[in-house]
Amino acid sequence: MKTEQIVKLGHYINGETVEGKSGRYGDVYNPSLGVKIAEVPLASAEEVNEVVALAQKGFEKWSKLSVARRMEVFHNFRALLVENTDKLAALIGKENGKTIDDAKGEISRGLESVDFALGAPHLLKGDHSVNVGGEINAYYMKKPLGVVTSIAPFNFPVMVPVAMSVMAVAVGNAMILKPSEKVPFSALFVAELWAEAGLPAGVWNVVNGDKEAVDALLEHKDVKAVSFVGSTPIAEAIYEKGTKHHKRVQAFGGGKNNMIIMPDADIDTAVNSFIGAAYGGTSQRCMAISTAMPIGEKTADAFVARLKEKINELKVGTYDDESADFGALISAEAKANVLNAIEEAIEEGAVLAADGRHPEVPHEEGFYLGATLLDHVTPDMKIYKEEVFGPARIVVRVNTLEEAIDLINEHEFGNGVTIFTDSGSAARKFTENIEVGMVGVNVPIPIPVGYHNFGGWKRSSFGEGQMFGPDLVRFFTKRKTVSERWFDTAYNESKTDFNFPSS
Repeated sequence: MKTEQIVKLGHYINGETVEGKSGRYGDVYNPSLGVKIAEVPLASAEEVNEVVALAQKGFEKWSKLSVARRMEVFHNFRALLVENTDKLAALIGKENGKTIDDAKGEISRGLESVDFALGAPHLLKGDHSVNVGGEINAYYMKKPLGVVTSIAPFNFPVMVPVAMSVMAVAVGNAMILKPSEKVPFSALFVAELWAEAGLPAGVWNVVNGDKEAVDALLEHKDVKAVSFVGSTPIAEAIYEKGTKHHKRVQAFGGGKNNMIIMPDADIDTAVNSFIGAAYGGTSQRCMAISTAMPIGEKTADAFVARLKEKINELKVGTYDDESADFGALISAEAKANVLNAIEEAIEEGAVLAADGRHPEVPHEEGFYLGATLLDHVTPDMKIYKEEVFGPARIVVRVNTLEEAIDLINEHEFGNGVTIFTDSGSAARKFTENIEVGMVGVNVPIPIPVGYHNFGGWKRSSFGEGQMFGPDLVRFFTKRKTVSERWFDTAYNESKTDFNFPSS
């Protein structure tokens, strides 16, 4: 087994890197090699309390700055992200396992959220009404909440933390980012870019940790809002505990995303779209396509036959292998979970159409799996019901569009879905009747751009608001409504009025 020098990391607090005090550390791996590369501190509740106090001081200064001054920092930050794309992509690949091209795509999507946050001067405007009655003017202003936190997943070490948090900072809050302890390098590097961009100390903090740190953030009275992305069980737990402690919470969970292939769809287009959307990023995306639903046996047979040919051409490799289509899974545990899901599906009667359990890989110790396809999966099988975070995708054969819509609507998840068709009427029926938060028509992964809202339905999300888009301004601000009247110097109220005020 190859070895690498093991680095001991820290937190990024109040504008500087600091050592952990808890004495507890988590292991960080290079998934491509399957070797430990770092130890990351796991913050104690006491450390979290210290960070919140420092962030509160940072907020008090940052929130007083004009939004124009804040945007100067944001312009600098955006330029630094672009300038450091190659370095940041290499960090993502090393700690996450995804290919460099995939990592660069992630950074590009993160820039969309920065670009949208640059519109904060416009987005923070309130409404103003003149002379609503009795020479009174009324208006409202949007004020930041204070200290807020984002708890991010491992699968997008840059895009998701940026999307969750840049608007929060743009509107005047101070941020405490708790990245996944599996991918701390990227978050710490982004924190350094913020400092270089001119962000004051205490406004952007990175606290590494596990459940103890998360619980401390959820319980602290000065943390006003929580944004979370991860699995559905944890999302639900975050929502319940956060709201119990009187916080705004938006918690995004898992998905079981479907692609419907109509008989009139171009099979090659549908297959190519499925391949990228299903297996890209080693299928470790909450918006990855999990299930193909071809309509009719003829469509299903043609789709699966062509799909098997394309799957056999896919290459698994290290994150820095330019010829690899996708890389390793995040951990040995993640690989074992996917293998177990495949075995259970076969035992339940699924047909193994493409077997990626033993791919040719450059490093046997790496956490690799190839693209696997299971055909003739039925809705009563576990692999249909549960999210599989890895390259094991399924085909569920249905007879009609109506049957497909009913199946999808009955599922507990409602994150993303797409249909491939040349029929406008089929697309219209689908988009109007499907009970899913993000819908595509001839679009493989229906993730909205950074200035549209992102969010699933049903048990794919809990709480207030959505990620990306204008809804973030509402989530990370509170409104103050003012009614004001100015008297002439000679004005004198002649009597006291005890009636309820009206216009």
